[in-house]
Amino acid sequence: MPHVRVETVDEIRILRLENGKANAISTDLARALTGELEKAEADARAIVLLGRPGMFSGGFDLAVMAQGADAAREMVKAGGLLAAAVLDHPKPIVTACGGHAIAMGAFLAMAGDHRIGARGDFKIGLNETAIGMTLPTFAFELTRLRLSKRHFDRAVVQSEIYAPDAAVDAGFLDRVVAPEALEAEAIAAARRLAELKQPAFRNNKRQAHAETIERIRSTIDANLEALMRG
Repeated sequence: MPHVRVETVDEIRILRLENGKANAISTDLARALTGELEKAEADARAIVLLGRPGMFSGGFDLAVMAQGADAAREMVKAGGLLAAAVLDHPKPIVTACGGHAIAMGAFLAMAGDHRIGARGDFKIGLNETAIGMTLPTFAFELTRLRLSKRHFDRAVVQSEIYAPDAAVDAGFLDRVVAPEALEAEAIAAARRLAELKQPAFRNNKRQAHAETIERIRSTIDANLEALMRG
């Protein structure tokens, strides 16, 4: 079963994604993460999202996709709503990308307020065009918010895949660090962001992301229904 391992260090909530070799984003995992984010609103000052060394997430769970259109639609919806929950969360969220982040894995990584990657021979990007998939609306909204205009078509339309350092220039990440330093750097970044004044952080974050969040939440059902019809 997919699992989110939860720890708390000095009021910093650490959420570790654990779902097989690819750390796939299944419906259950997306909903579990969303639930943990809701819990953290009450008793955490900031949040760190971590994968495992070498693999943040390889994207949506192919086993769920194979169950048919209804199961696929529910999974993609859960992933889109998870991304919106990260963008809308009142507390700072640091995403720590310790390896590969592909498709939904990249969307989740780039949704964070501060995004740190591990330096190494890792792939970060959106492979949907390359494998013959049309992206949902939430993916376009999130990438418009985060990616450099110079890289938008290359990443979204042409499925260019980036090494971690190039992913900083593209906008997937803010910075990269040595793999062994990733977790400590992510926690330190979360502590720094937690020192920002509330509710000003919450208010300004939500204002900055309001248009993107509204577009994701208001269009997701109709958009996914249309995509599943082909």
